[in-house]
Amino acid sequence: TTKNPVRLVDERSSVVKARSAKRDRCPTADPQTDPPPVQDQLNKARRSLSRRDPVLRQVIREVGACEWTLQADLFAALVRSIIAQQISTKAAETISARFRELCQGSVIASRIVSLTEDEMRSAGLSQSKAKSVQHLALEVDSGRLDLSKLSELDDEGVIAELIPVRGIGRWTAQMFLIFSLGRLNVLPVADLGLKTAVKRLYELEELPTPETLEELAKKWTPWCSVATWYFWRSLES
Repeated sequence: TTKNPVRLVDERSSVVKARSAKRDRCPTADPQTDPPPVQDQLNKARRSLSRRDPVLRQVIREVGACEWTLQADLFAALVRSIIAQQISTKAAETISARFRELCQGSVIASRIVSLTEDEMRSAGLSQSKAKSVQHLALEVDSGRLDLSKLSELDDEGVIAELIPVRGIGRWTAQMFLIFSLGRLNVLPVADLGLKTAVKRLYELEELPTPETLEELAKKWTPWCSVATWYFWRSLES
């Protein structure tokens, strides 16, 4: 388990700083479109979750500070999420590295649209994933999907923009919300890790249904992403 301070990395620092300065003057800003979380927000989330939920309080005590690194390259993050579906973390890392080499070191849409399906499969992608990555690249390269504007939308708006892309479902969109946009109140009810941790920690007989998770999450709002992160970490102990 980690005791290190939260570490958030966002290469779009100039944009984040500008938005932060603006919202410092506007205390009523929409929390769903605020800049990525910073340490004081996550510390506030820890205190709130510990106070509201005795089960999470114990997890937080054991895990320590939340360590959350944002994926600043939005397009590459979505490509990696497609590659990683239904395979091990190690396999996903290997294939992602091969695919990055195929893209000459930069996973960008304009480069991917010129690749053939066979070339993509040579890096280890399945036929289905190659088609999905190609579709994502075409949508971004054509301008039909503008990833730079997603931060202006609320959570459901982001999901609505992403799920028409082949290979991107609600769960993948929610992971993007958490780890690329830094949204703090996302509850991925279909996530197996979350369900497994909740079943174990709350001593449930079966994996929780979405309705059960939503009921429990009343104690976690508006910090569901942070609560989910701690449940994931609990599986490591």
